[in-house]
Amino acid sequence: MGTKSKAALLMLLAVLGIAAGGGTAHADGAPGGADIQVAQTLGARELTVIIRRVDTTPSPLRVDVVTHQGTAPGPLHLAVAAGGVTTSRTDVVLGATPGVYAGNLQVDKPGPWELSLSDGTGPPATIPFVVPARVVPPWEKATYGGFVAAGAFLLLALIVGVRARRTAFALVPAAGVVAALAVAVTGALLSATTPPLPAPGSRLDPTFDNVTDPYANAPLSTVDYSRPPVNLAVEARQNNLNLRLTDGATGRPADDLLIHDNALVHLVLVSPSGRLSHLHPVRVGPGDYRVRLADPEAGTYAVAAELARRGGGVQLVRSTVDLTGAGAPAPEPPGAGPRTVDGTPVELTIGQGTPTTITARFPAQDLQPWLGMLGHLIITGPFTGPPGPSAAKAPTWAHVHAMIPPVAGQADRPDETVAAYGPDVSFTYTFAEPGRYRIWLQAERGYRVLTVPAVVDVPAAGAGR
Repeated sequence: MGTKSKAALLMLLAVLGIAAGGGTAHADGAPGGADIQVAQTLGARELTVIIRRVDTTPSPLRVDVVTHQGTAPGPLHLAVAAGGVTTSRTDVVLGATPGVYAGNLQVDKPGPWELSLSDGTGPPATIPFVVPARVVPPWEKATYGGFVAAGAFLLLALIVGVRARRTAFALVPAAGVVAALAVAVTGALLSATTPPLPAPGSRLDPTFDNVTDPYANAPLSTVDYSRPPVNLAVEARQNNLNLRLTDGATGRPADDLLIHDNALVHLVLVSPSGRLSHLHPVRVGPGDYRVRLADPEAGTYAVAAELARRGGGVQLVRSTVDLTGAGAPAPEPPGAGPRTVDGTPVELTIGQGTPTTITARFPAQDLQPWLGMLGHLIITGPFTGPPGPSAAKAPTWAHVHAMIPPVAGQADRPDETVAAYGPDVSFTYTFAEPGRYRIWLQAERGYRVLTVPAVVDVPAAGAGR
């Protein structure tokens, strides 16, 4: 091989090396790289379903089911479906010991999927999720293609320059080199400065087409931020609540709920005597959610559903429901001070002044994340009447979080298997007006969600508490 031919080969390899050095393009059209955690109140069981991330298809889909103290053992039937067609099934046998129980399914293509769970006693719960695709944006394709074309034109120019009688003929492929490099550089600049398209699933309704090729319909991929609030209708059937969510404009079932703080719907109920239930209804159909109550009291319950709608943001809808039952009423809770909750000693302190810091101290640094948070604080008031009906009409209904301390380089938030937080769980909140409030602080320890109720008397401005 001659000197000129060797030089041409080395230059070609260098250009191709630049093109290959860009690495693998990651998904732009769908969110990926993170697990999905979804709380589900399935019958009498309070579960956390963890759908592990999928990087390529076809591949196994691992599903972990986290159980809590008091969860009945037994089999759960799991299945995944795409386009209404079930493609894989498995059973997960829950044991008597709370913890993580795993099952493996199969997914064979990117796009919208549904995971269904059933214990055989009612309709299955269905959880929508998206399997992302690896999508290369057009400008990155232009960058790679431009460098490869520049290498090919460069080789052609060198061959023509060596073999042709007139070296001027080499100017034609040389011009191709310049044009290809211009395309590659322009694509590289666009790749760095052009924002990605909205990810199907979180901001756009996911379809198989826009997950696998979001740029094909880019002019149509506009985000609608004006979706109206949902309407909530609650129907009681013995110990079961049926929730019907409909679009506020069309009246059609609202089936575009997102997983918000590890749940599709956070349902908070306040019983007639003031007992709090923080449940997570299961989706059994479009806009159709159901949940079972354990030993309800007779009387009026306050109902609050917190949810996030695609294109509509986070919403809180409130209602009431009248239930019949023989459940024992809860005693009036104390204010600040020590108490024991489900066998766990807790010291509650409520600071003075505005804003107010509320802290619960647990026995050890062994708290677990629940719903992605270290703790939850629900506040309602002020009111003077029975807690259930009064909470439904109270001007303040707040849901405050204590966050998990961030860990550098950790993409996923820790799940409930990590018992390494606490012992203090603190919240800061500003009460809008004086009066008597009910608060409920929640944290998880030993796979048990502990609920700490208390009464807070907020004095008028200038008065001491």
